[in-house]
Amino acid sequence: MTIKDIAAKCGVSVSTVSRVLNNQPYVKQDVREKVLKVIEEEHFVPHEGAASLARTQEDSIGVVIRGIKNPFFNEMVSTILKRAHELGYNTYLQQIRVGEDEIAEAASLAKSHKLKGVILLGGNFDRTPEEMKQIDVPVVCCTFSNIFGGVSSKDFSSVCIDDEDTAYKAVTYLASQGHKKIAIVLPSVEDKSISELRYKGYCKAMEKSGLDVYDDLIISTGDYSMEAAYSGVKEAVENGADFTAAFGISDLIALATMKALSDCGKKIPEDVSVVGIDGIDMTSYFIPTLTTLVQPRDLMANRAVEIIAQIIEGEENGVHEIVDAELRIGESVRIL
Repeated sequence: MTIKDIAAKCGVSVSTVSRVLNNQPYVKQDVREKVLKVIEEEHFVPHEGAASLARTQEDSIGVVIRGIKNPFFNEMVSTILKRAHELGYNTYLQQIRVGEDEIAEAASLAKSHKLKGVILLGGNFDRTPEEMKQIDVPVVCCTFSNIFGGVSSKDFSSVCIDDEDTAYKAVTYLASQGHKKIAIVLPSVEDKSISELRYKGYCKAMEKSGLDVYDDLIISTGDYSMEAAYSGVKEAVENGADFTAAFGISDLIALATMKALSDCGKKIPEDVSVVGIDGIDMTSYFIPTLTTLVQPRDLMANRAVEIIAQIIEGEENGVHEIVDAELRIGESVRIL
């Protein structure tokens, strides 16, 4: 008798039997007991090939990465692959550009490879129930949550930071250092996505700190690229925008902001302080190092895989976890 025979007799997947044999988590207790009973009855002894048999095409998950050039996502992929392997799942990766449709890609990937589940690494926050139904397997949204589109929280799962609260913390930190004129650099104030949520956090922090929000300090760049952020900030400064601190809603936008300010003759942090969100590795190697709110990449990546495994093994969908971003103080902020 093989591991496949055990799986067939128990009515479970091969990967489930593998997890039971390796005493791994994310197997229901009644299922675990059922498998162990059959193993005992059949006097089954796993051989060296059992682990490879456990990772068949039928036990695969997909990962759709939205943003080919985004180092934040790229730094998470290896963690996702490692955790999926540990839990007995093959993985299929699909990278798409920011403007492409992650739902359509995920649906196509799930169908072509007969996937058991899909992790969306980045995506839109405003998907409709009809759009989400294109994917007929469990979905975990990693680094974001579909909160604008009216999709029931029971129909998908997510693990992410609270974008509004994290932006609030970033701007509150700048205010605590004595800054009163604080600019925000973002794609749009109303994009039903991260930009809008972090703008709300900015406004809330300014209000709570007793500071005014000036129209000329809301630097809307049109998209998430570094090129757009650089151009937007450079134009704002050349047009007379006056601020002592800038909040870039992502690390890449913050780095582009720093470059634009420098090219305009501004010193950082002597003339302008800068804060970002993400904590991508490269920001530790810039001069000055960027002060940023660090998202726990490994935690989110691991939990995304673990949640999808739980759902595949029979747990209920609709798991939503909020993780905390931690302030990492660099050299890009000074006290006024």
